[in-house]
Amino acid sequence: EKDLVLPLDNDGWLIRFLRPCKYYPESARNLVKSYYGFKVKHKQLYDGLVPSKEANIFKHNIITVFPNRDQLGRRILVLELGKRWKHKEVNLDEVFKGCVLFMEAAMVEPETQVHGAVVIFDMDGLSLQQTWQFTPPFAKRIVDWLQESVPLRVKAIHIINQPKLFNIVFALFKPFLKEKLRNRIYFHGSDRDSLHNHISPKCLPPVYGGTIEMPRVTGDQWYQLLLKCDQEFAAINSYGYKHVISK
Repeated sequence: EKDLVLPLDNDGWLIRFLRPCKYYPESARNLVKSYYGFKVKHKQLYDGLVPSKEANIFKHNIITVFPNRDQLGRRILVLELGKRWKHKEVNLDEVFKGCVLFMEAAMVEPETQVHGAVVIFDMDGLSLQQTWQFTPPFAKRIVDWLQESVPLRVKAIHIINQPKLFNIVFALFKPFLKEKLRNRIYFHGSDRDSLHNHISPKCLPPVYGGTIEMPRVTGDQWYQLLLKCDQEFAAINSYGYKHVISK
């Protein structure tokens, strides 16, 4: 497609799309189109998206990636959208952009390209006011992103410490879920044994019933690290559909 600008001579870039598709070229081609088509559809969120412009989400310490991987070599991304989330200071669009930045960084890692990632949503302390921040359009965007547009294998989503209020939130997402992703969502509540059936306690900190002692990587530390990649993110933004044709 002449309007789709891609670094086709960059083997590293090509691998990012081929590995999640198990090297099926047609599947990889469709993923490339979906990935960049999603960026066009949500242009207001992706335009100029670089770490240096998103300091606020990192300051609030609600998204982190464990320095270690799980027992299957998968990256572990954690979002704390309960008591740690000050929804009047950081909105869900900022949370989404923070997730995009982490996922884009993970896509560069060969081991993550092969083994994928798991996501833990820690909903401890979720309030009624916080549930009101979630809307059907936001839910659809997240599900579309995960199901169609992320060049990364999201192998499982674990919901932990969720109060009954979380049922209101999940009801917004449920209509958009296809069977494959729906079957990868697990609800554990406070049952750590249930979580450990999927992620070994040897790969989790004590707060999640694990045995590994590791310092928490703070949001500011992640911010400082990703700042060093600002130019790489700007390069990522230079690719894609350059002429959007109105339907």
